[in-house]
Amino acid sequence: MAQVTLRHDTVLSDVHLLQPNGSHQMSRLNAVGQPVFIAKFKILRDAERHDNSVPEKGDTDNRTEKGDTETKAVGGQVQDVGPALDEDGDLDIVRRPEKQCPESVRLTVHPIILRQCSPLLKPEEENEDDGDNTCFKDTLRIEHTMATPLEDVGKQVWRGAFLLADFILSQPVMFRGATVLELGAGMGLASIMMATKAKKVYCTDVGEDLLKMCQRNVVLNNHLLEPGGGEVRVRQLDWQQQDLCTDADVEFSWTEEEVADIFDNINFIIAADVFYDDDLTDAFFRTLCRLYSYLPHGCVTYISTEKRMNFTVQHLDVSCEAYDHFRCCLSRLSHLVDGQISFSVEQLPSTFPQFLHYERIEQLELWKLTTTHPPFDQAHT
Repeated sequence: MAQVTLRHDTVLSDVHLLQPNGSHQMSRLNAVGQPVFIAKFKILRDAERHDNSVPEKGDTDNRTEKGDTETKAVGGQVQDVGPALDEDGDLDIVRRPEKQCPESVRLTVHPIILRQCSPLLKPEEENEDDGDNTCFKDTLRIEHTMATPLEDVGKQVWRGAFLLADFILSQPVMFRGATVLELGAGMGLASIMMATKAKKVYCTDVGEDLLKMCQRNVVLNNHLLEPGGGEVRVRQLDWQQQDLCTDADVEFSWTEEEVADIFDNINFIIAADVFYDDDLTDAFFRTLCRLYSYLPHGCVTYISTEKRMNFTVQHLDVSCEAYDHFRCCLSRLSHLVDGQISFSVEQLPSTFPQFLHYERIEQLELWKLTTTHPPFDQAHT
């Protein structure tokens, strides 16, 4: 097989399709026969980082973008001095400066299989064969599949995980020493980035094959976790189930100590790009509320999502039904009053620095949910 074939019933993430200067290396086939690829994402240093802050008003050139007139300040007032001309007397057109893109413009990368590694090859041996191990310490390596059916989209990497990772990396003090739970972690990118700042991260999803891939990604990125001593524990958490699985015979099950740990010590809950099916969205918020009800203290949840536009025959127009349902659930949560917990919902501006190479489009959003428990005496009156 020389190239991945995209079928009509498969979904492909833009992260894989438009990865700048990227290449995809097939490492193995997973348990269900899907090709597994390794993608490398560079973590930007200070000098390379993108500033997404809003420019200050007035921070523009005196000359208009069209270049048809030129102005200058005289006595504190701006005066029109006529059209701008070059040395030959021709109209001088000022070109709009091109937006600076990291290393490259959006290059379409076809997922060509370059080589197949031995499935028994150790991560450190793979790194030596990459040819770029000089920058290895600044590189996030993620195994993933491509062009999956909708039920397997968790095996891909999505832009929402990058937005959440950027936010995490921009708030090192906030997450330092924290215990964190990620819901619907997929390939574990956000959990791995969180563990570079936090003390312990429970990285959860459902599906044995997916969780095995996620666990391998944790191992592949131990070089990022070791300096801070952070830990990632991959565990099964099914939103359709009421309780956490503690059966020792089931892989990725919970121990009783871990269950007690998340309910006693959890500081933050995170989730990235998990809202694409209304039933699963409802299950996510039911799980979130169930977790909140067991916590003896307040908790902060950060959710990143992408507002995806789709043309539907039903409306004969562009709509974003999955996003609209997500917003409806947020609205219900903010108005929910159960006498025990109060909820606060707010959208955060996406103006924090960009630490990873991806296209931060305006449809990417970050939401903050805060829960507050009443004092113990008041809660039991």
